[in-house]
Amino acid sequence: MATYTTEIASDKLISDNPIHQRLLKAYIAAQPWISGKLLEVGCGEGRGVEILLPHATGYLGIDKIQEVIDMLHEKHPGVDFKQAVIPPFKGIGDNLFDTVVSFQVIEHIENDRLFLEEIYRVLKPGGKAIISTPNINHTLSRNPWHVREYTPQQLIDLSASIFDEVEAKGVGGNEKVWAYHEANRKSVQKIMRFDIFDLQHKLPAAILRMPYEILNRMNRNKLHKQTSNAVEITHDDYPIVEDPKNGLDLFYILKKK
Repeated sequence: MATYTTEIASDKLISDNPIHQRLLKAYIAAQPWISGKLLEVGCGEGRGVEILLPHATGYLGIDKIQEVIDMLHEKHPGVDFKQAVIPPFKGIGDNLFDTVVSFQVIEHIENDRLFLEEIYRVLKPGGKAIISTPNINHTLSRNPWHVREYTPQQLIDLSASIFDEVEAKGVGGNEKVWAYHEANRKSVQKIMRFDIFDLQHKLPAAILRMPYEILNRMNRNKLHKQTSNAVEITHDDYPIVEDPKNGLDLFYILKKK
């Protein structure tokens, strides 16, 4: 099964390449912190499984979509994947994992505090979690699949109220990435000028998802044709930055003593 929506950026569609590479960067950047038993919360279609596996002594990936889990079992025989609607993390005991990763997930979770509390619970003492999520300061429009998005400080405050140490970084971009982002911003603004009643913020998310998907796909295809370097963008064009304010995405390392 292939879930190639604009919300789940594809590694197969050329027009999705800048987003795919941005999402891939989190996995590559997380490698120095991966050790021991690893839990990935929201593994999706397994974008980073092969990147993470060599650094872990064991891996469990959980996701809510059973068809995705079935596909992952076929693609990665011998690797442990389970279907789960979270939070809470039912059936997962306390203090089990050395590392937890969860990329582009927390913005979809209604009870984000419980989500982080559950990550803290399943981590061993001395364990660490690496999470990423969009930086709302660089979001171009409302995403109807997201319950909320965070400023850097909002996520620092929430994380620090649960974890013992928070190291806040960001997934930034070089000139090539920011040029693409600026072209995207201008294109989105042209679309949004028709939303004179600000319906993107007034209508229920469920109603907005289909038009958002259609317009977003059209926009990505348009940018692909207009922006010659979009296909050339790789994960190397997304540096990890020390100040999360400069990140397109927030990239936080959360530690449990």
